[in-house]
Amino acid sequence: MSRIGKKPVELPGGVSATVSGQTVEVKGPKGTRSFTATDDVTIAVEDNTVAVTPRGKSKRARQQWGMSRTMVQNLVTGVTDGFKKELEIQGVGYRAQMQGNTLKLSLGYSHDVEFAVPEGVTVTCPKQTEVVVEGADQQLVGQVAANIREWRAPEPYKGKGIRYKDEYIFRKEGKKK
Repeated sequence: MSRIGKKPVELPGGVSATVSGQTVEVKGPKGTRSFTATDDVTIAVEDNTVAVTPRGKSKRARQQWGMSRTMVQNLVTGVTDGFKKELEIQGVGYRAQMQGNTLKLSLGYSHDVEFAVPEGVTVTCPKQTEVVVEGADQQLVGQVAANIREWRAPEPYKGKGIRYKDEYIFRKEGKKK
């Protein structure tokens, strides 16, 4: 039995869900999101909840049960609160700023890095050393944050680079004479 799959997904006020075939569509204040489940699970909307149940007792059906319920929960969270990733930039002269729909990063290269922000995600820079990525799609928010971090991942000796907020970087001791 899936402990996660057994729990129905609660729909808060202002959020509606519709099921057509294996596709769940959730509408809320931050937009509309949808997810297509596999044929191993059944999805039903009753009252203000969305229930996911497995079709059969196969291993795949049990695997898809918990995963599908989590995906529906992420849709509901995305259209109500949204998802957020915060990045910190550390290093002398390293900074970021928004110019229209482009994030301009100065990361110690001979040129500035210009990162085009994809649709469905908003990127803001409250300070020159902070970047906040927000959106309704958890996967897209995480991927955009990872792509930004990839330009200068934190190095272990001085800790310079782009890191997630609250990320621990294992520091190494330098060479000794």
